[in-house]
Amino acid sequence: MFARFISMLVIFSWIAVTTGFVSPAGAQNTSNDTYSEDEILEKAKGFFGHTTAGLAKGIEKVFSDLGKPNGIILGEEAGGAFFVGLRYGKGELNQKKSANRKVFWQGPSVGFDFGGNASKVFTLVYHLKNPTELYRRFPGVDGSLYVIAGISLNYQQAGNVVLAPIRTGVGLRAGANIGYLHYSQEHSWLPF
Repeated sequence: MFARFISMLVIFSWIAVTTGFVSPAGAQNTSNDTYSEDEILEKAKGFFGHTTAGLAKGIEKVFSDLGKPNGIILGEEAGGAFFVGLRYGKGELNQKKSANRKVFWQGPSVGFDFGGNASKVFTLVYHLKNPTELYRRFPGVDGSLYVIAGISLNYQQAGNVVLAPIRTGVGLRAGANIGYLHYSQEHSWLPF
């Protein structure tokens, strides 16, 4: 049954990319305000302390689907679920041509999801013209399997801005869910 949910998530991701829910790589701006794949791998190595084959493959997949990002969010989060879940995180938005900004996120989810986890989050940001465009709700579908340690990748889109969070962390959590994350400039305990 769990394998069925994971395959539904893979199909959703493929549909999202092919139907335009997520913009294709060719539509990405190629100016010097974007990050190359090598720059991203170096930043991931610095952030996570090392790069694993799974992390490198995740970054390669995102570049294949979306091209070069023009922002990165480096952060950490914690979450838990028993059918209904909550997730809270904090981090910093980095862009080549603007000052770094603090970012907080929180959000509910619902689905066949059980357990809890704590993760480091490395989010690739696409089509962000103004940093304030980040501060809104981003819907998404997520599937995860953490048994001591794990890695997950999903896409979130609001308007033209696309986020590709790559999470690696520890915990005991398995499932698939739908929900949203609300990104803001200030921390909030309210997930809405």
